[in-house]
Amino acid sequence: MGTIASTIASKILDKALLDTDSLSEVLKGINPQVLVRANVYLEAYDRYTLSVITVMEIVRGWHRLQRNDHIQRFLASLSTAEVLTVDTPVAVLAGRIYADLQRSGQMIGIADSIIAATALQNDLTLVTGNQAHYQRVQSRGYELRLDNWRS
Repeated sequence: MGTIASTIASKILDKALLDTDSLSEVLKGINPQVLVRANVYLEAYDRYTLSVITVMEIVRGWHRLQRNDHIQRFLASLSTAEVLTVDTPVAVLAGRIYADLQRSGQMIGIADSIIAATALQNDLTLVTGNQAHYQRVQSRGYELRLDNWRS
């Protein structure tokens, strides 16, 4: 393994949940740093782990652009991914996170509350380019681990 990849591999200790913006960056393949991190992660874990909410958000984006070809290609790629569903414990935790953020005036939206709850409930690090956004969840006392493959 090369020096850069070895350094990155030493940072990837935990299994992770990719949020929508991180998965989009991996799929676009533009940022070389993200691609190196993504490839090192795949070497360690053989597949990406996503929330079913991320699937919804990716499909929504392509559908809005009327790109059924991209939707079909994305759906086909899911056969090699682990897609976590929203079960009752995730839904309960997401409701608590959403209410805590709403009460504090630090909203992040219901979809991101569910993604954060999915990471927490499954003891996964959340890979996101939107650190400040999810730090709001941390500020409410939730022990959400974050990683940014851009840095």
